[in-house]
Amino acid sequence: MDNTSRKPLWAVFSGLSVLILGWMDWQTGYELNFSVFYFIPISVGAWSLGLGGAVILSLLSALIWFGADILAGHVYSSPVFAVWNTGIRLVSFLAMGWSVSMMQQALVREQRTAESLRRALSEVKVLESFLPICAQCKKIRSKEGAWEQLESYISQHANTKFSHGYCPECMRKILEAAGLTEKDIDSL
Repeated sequence: MDNTSRKPLWAVFSGLSVLILGWMDWQTGYELNFSVFYFIPISVGAWSLGLGGAVILSLLSALIWFGADILAGHVYSSPVFAVWNTGIRLVSFLAMGWSVSMMQQALVREQRTAESLRRALSEVKVLESFLPICAQCKKIRSKEGAWEQLESYISQHANTKFSHGYCPECMRKILEAAGLTEKDIDSL
């Protein structure tokens, strides 16, 4: 199963976990606090469903915790405190979900980059560290013992193409050997 086909399973698991925690909160009353355990399904949801899943699970968790707290008979001196506590939990749930989803995205980016680098490295052909080369004609001796032109050897082993031209020094030598000067070439 790939990750896409598992998303509904993780969504169901996370949602059911939040409902079970809400039921436990309601059954034990306001004396036992289960709010820290809501981080588990929120983290699992953020990892498998992304930031959107984390936000939905955070809202669901805060609302279920609020409902369980009220149904358990927790009496506050002011309703503002119940809303405040729910808001604080919601912010902490959202922060956890955001953090986990960002870590998961960073891991996916790192895995893609590593795979891209592995692919690139597999395509690179590495030249040997010492190349036996003729001092006169510049041919290179292959592993099989055959002498090859420098360009063809490097092209085969480094996926490189060559274009040819003359450096200024060689150009002067060729012109001198032909009895020409650069002024003669410019006048053509």
